Amino acid sequence: MTRRSTLLHPGVWLLLFFTLLIAGPVLSIASGKVSIRGDWSKATHRASGLAPDPATHPEAVVQVYGGRTFGWRGAFAVHTWLAAKTAGAGRYTRYEVIGWYARAGHSAVSVSNTRAPDAEWYGTAPELIRDVRGPEAEAVIAKLDRATASYPFANQYSVWPGPNSNTFIAHLGREIPELRLAMPATAIGKDYLPLSEAISRVPSGTGYQLSLYGLLGGLVGVEEGIELNVLGLVLGIDFRPPAIKLPGIGNVPPRNVLNPAKPMST
Repeated sequence: MTRRSTLLHPGVWLLLFFTLLIAGPVLSIASGKVSIRGDWSKATHRASGLAPDPATHPEAVVQVYGGRTFGWRGAFAVHTWLAAKTAGAGRYTRYEVIGWYARAGHSAVSVSNTRAPDAEWYGTAPELIRDVRGPEAEAVIAKLDRATASYPFANQYSVWPGPNSNTFIAHLGREIPELRLAMPATAIGKDYLPLSEAISRVPSGTGYQLSLYGLLGGLVGVEEGIELNVLGLVLGIDFRPPAIKLPGIGNVPPRNVLNPAKPMST
């Protein structure tokens, strides 16, 4: 009777729950997938070969990428950005939030065509999250400038719980339903919302979420599935295709992006 009572004690279940929350990040470091060593100033930013070469792909392209953040934070989260080019354009424009811009007193929002659209993020090869081509991409691009200008946290930045780079890309998703963007579970900050918007559409526009400053909440969406957010860490279930979502790991098995890009010429 005593043993059964111990197993049913709320504290035991709470301990198991928080163990599950940190298991993924710990495994990411232990497996070597994420390195906690290194010098950020020496990290590489090479093109990864995921973006189609504008010379051979004249159609409009919109792609969303995510790369593990540098150092130990990479065990928990990715940095996301969007790259786009109109039909016939010779280069891509990157849309993203850079934290140190805000710390220097400038806008954190960066819109630039000087970096490779699919560059490594401080030595980590990115993953392709969303790939849109042709007329659908043109429809997204038509709304990009306005959506970028409406980002409410351009002069604010906080690694945790937000607003950060993932808050910005999630904002673009909510402002541009045509993008149908399902943010990865490892994009900490994607759920950061002001209290006045605690109940909001999910970034893909296919469901709704409740979020208290990105610290506690949940969502249900056709593209996102079901997620529970505790302190920015996400547990959940995906339906398209079936997968579980784990903190620090993301979808298991990983989600495959439709219409994968051909590599850029080097």
